[in-house]
Amino acid sequence: MRAPSDQATGEQLLAVENISLSFGGVKAIRDVSFDIRRGEIRAIIGPNGAGKTSMLNVINGFYHPQEGVITYRGNRRSKMKPYEAAMQGIARTFQNVALFRGMTTLDNIMAGRTLKMHRGFFWQCLYWGPAQREEVEHRQKVEEIIDFLEIQAIRKTPVGRLPYGLQKRVELARALAMEPELLLLDEPMAGMNLEEKEDMSRFILDVNQQLGTTIALIEHDMGVVMDLSDRVVVLDHGVKIADGTPDAVQSNQDVIDAYLGVAH
Repeated sequence: MRAPSDQATGEQLLAVENISLSFGGVKAIRDVSFDIRRGEIRAIIGPNGAGKTSMLNVINGFYHPQEGVITYRGNRRSKMKPYEAAMQGIARTFQNVALFRGMTTLDNIMAGRTLKMHRGFFWQCLYWGPAQREEVEHRQKVEEIIDFLEIQAIRKTPVGRLPYGLQKRVELARALAMEPELLLLDEPMAGMNLEEKEDMSRFILDVNQQLGTTIALIEHDMGVVMDLSDRVVVLDHGVKIADGTPDAVQSNQDVIDAYLGVAH
């Protein structure tokens, strides 16, 4: 169990209030409220079908809830689109790797800089003058991320040729290229072996502690959740059943019964 993050300030960065989301007759999320504090690692856990990924999709604007309010940086928002969320500093990774498999590691990470490029299409086509200088600046930032995540050896390798664990690290790098204030990680350890999980855990901590990035994390590995998280919220069938420190959540009988599967 790690000590509370030195980056965490206690200041609320994002809050979801009384969020409900339905798909036809299926209620994915039912009246869920919790907040994410600036600088913390906030875990969202629960069994399959609990509504965890749907909640991330609500936060980054992919889904629009039928009820409830999201407050980000002190501003209430409604029907934000994913690209608008990205422009406001919210980035994410996905359960299944979503990379351009035929492109190199470097080019995939450069794709994460797109929203930060300001030169018009004309200048980019010419690749001359201001556009060329801008790309050099963005490439320098990408090279810093490559060094940070220790993937120098694969920078020119097409990602489709990489083992799964490295593909997940490249996806993390692409999200970091957006320089997010809030990073949403959807099962970043899924499908990894023990060594890969240890590496990814270390990098997630480094992103939080060295870069000061606030993180919301969905993860099924309870060892990882308890080691990394400052606070944990637990969903079950779209309903919040617990919210608190890792120790408090781990000993909560409702969580044990619904998810952890430990005897009374």
